[in-house]
Amino acid sequence: MAYKTLMTVVTDPALAEGPLAQGIAMAEAEDAHLEVACFGVDRTQTGYYYAGANAMILQETLARAQKDSEAAAEHVRGVLGKTDIRWNVETGVAQLADIGRSIAAHARFSDLVILPKPYGEGHGAELEPIIEGALFDGRVPVMVLPDEFKSTLTPVRVMIGWDESAEALSAVRAALPLLVRADAVHVVVVDPPVHGPNRSDPGGLLSQFLARHGVKVEIDVLAKTLPRISDVLARHAGDIDADLIVMGAYGHSRFREAILGGATRNTLESTTVPLFMAH
Repeated sequence: MAYKTLMTVVTDPALAEGPLAQGIAMAEAEDAHLEVACFGVDRTQTGYYYAGANAMILQETLARAQKDSEAAAEHVRGVLGKTDIRWNVETGVAQLADIGRSIAAHARFSDLVILPKPYGEGHGAELEPIIEGALFDGRVPVMVLPDEFKSTLTPVRVMIGWDESAEALSAVRAALPLLVRADAVHVVVVDPPVHGPNRSDPGGLLSQFLARHGVKVEIDVLAKTLPRISDVLARHAGDIDADLIVMGAYGHSRFREAILGGATRNTLESTTVPLFMAH
């Protein structure tokens, strides 16, 4: 499998540099098409306004969102116009509460969506539902780039966060084109269950699957020496100098992750390494 249709979403040109650069580099390497959806976000909460003001406020916010969308599209066209890849730019307006569905409709026929990290200073509230819309409703793998990422990524050393879940296996399958080209792939298992079916060989079946695809794979079994599994994975990624982390996304419900936290949310908040995720 190859990535022939790549997609990114731009709501803020200030956060577009990394995803656009990565999309361009992958489109060149894969002979792929890059689609860019430039969305203006209507943040109106109409129920909060007094009667009679809604229509006026709605019109104003829609006009502002449309202007933001067109400004983002102009910026993106300026960047892509200097390349030789195949690309297209679409504009649109979406309400904050509905932007995930809008993104899913665009993303579902893509092979990979490339997005900025959703959390951090200057990051709009729309970035989280954009990622979730692509993962859940679009059923597309997502590459998330941290703020510090300014170049392009051809992974050399990849770390797989492996917990035997369906989400993690989906991420591995979707990442195979990248894994096959990497110099080293580490399957990382944190505190494997003592009484699990694979207790004598944690990660062994996955490694066998990958090796048959020609992946240069090894298994790292780690103890949970930090309070959160995401912290253990982050520390190990630094220890092995990983330049990409592959992991399943949202093994629990999105509501539970949002309220109580979880490996996906914690990793998205703190990662300094690009993530490749699937649900």
